[in-house]
Amino acid sequence: MKVVICQGEAIGGRPSREELIRYWKEQLKEIPEVDEVVFHNGFSSRKKDEIAGDADALLGAWIQDCCEETFLSNHPRLKYLASFAHGYGEFDRDAAEKHHITMTNTVYGDVTIAQFAMALLLDICHNVRLQDEYYKKCMDRHEIIGFGGGLRVQSRQIELFEKTMGIIGLGSIGLWTARMAAGFGMKVISFSRHKKTGPEYDFIEQVGLEELFLRSDVISIHCPLTDESYHMIDRAAIEKMKDGVILINTARGAVIDEEALIGALDSGKIYAAGLDVVDNEPLKERCALMNCSNAVITPHIAWAPEEARYRTVRVAAENLKNWIHGMPTSVIA
Repeated sequence: MKVVICQGEAIGGRPSREELIRYWKEQLKEIPEVDEVVFHNGFSSRKKDEIAGDADALLGAWIQDCCEETFLSNHPRLKYLASFAHGYGEFDRDAAEKHHITMTNTVYGDVTIAQFAMALLLDICHNVRLQDEYYKKCMDRHEIIGFGGGLRVQSRQIELFEKTMGIIGLGSIGLWTARMAAGFGMKVISFSRHKKTGPEYDFIEQVGLEELFLRSDVISIHCPLTDESYHMIDRAAIEKMKDGVILINTARGAVIDEEALIGALDSGKIYAAGLDVVDNEPLKERCALMNCSNAVITPHIAWAPEEARYRTVRVAAENLKNWIHGMPTSVIA
């Protein structure tokens, strides 16, 4: 069996691509059916035919772009596609069924991304680095702060205890975010397209989307980008939210109507937004949201920790092995 793996550089610089490839080879030793492996430096939609070649299985980030009729017709040997991402958006499921394609996603970083969502929230609530910088500057000037001296706190400090966290999208990332929010003593409510069942969800109150808007002090987005979720957070939705709500998005930028968000940030309707994603990524210049002082924006790095990069390889290799053995896991098509 020939497997093509699109392994690019880690965005954080660690581990290196060479280290990840070595780790891939260790994992693939456990799958004797794989007798040929080709590594490409990342995946490119423009070169997808060249990359896939005569592979039986193709693995990589954004690989769902390959799941369409023309490409699959051009690669009759190909029977397995694996995306290294959690989210996968829309793709041609009919073409996948017609060509007997199994497609999987890679649930490598539910805890990782949930942690980053909470990091964005805590930065908004405390702005620790600002307090640190101010304190050190005062000491350099031999100024006493507090205890009869100058102002000690440089930004509003917000306590999360007993506030309501509203989670949109209760998949694995949303569930971990819920657990972390509950650990801070927050009341957790959520909305998903389908009601979740099982004891792991017992601490979460599942509600309709409008009720979530009305009740939440913090809203954290963890849903996929689909036709239904595109611009889900628009002016009408924002008008239903509490005054001073905090909005967190580590999912996809286009879930939010950015023009509506800018207006709400400028007016104070939304106290602050923590965004690891924006619309039209990757950007080449500043977007209008970056002019909002109450928007904390990072360049889609929630998935970057070294631990998550190695976990991606392990999970993707396990999914491949399970498919080969007729027991596919994390199947999305």
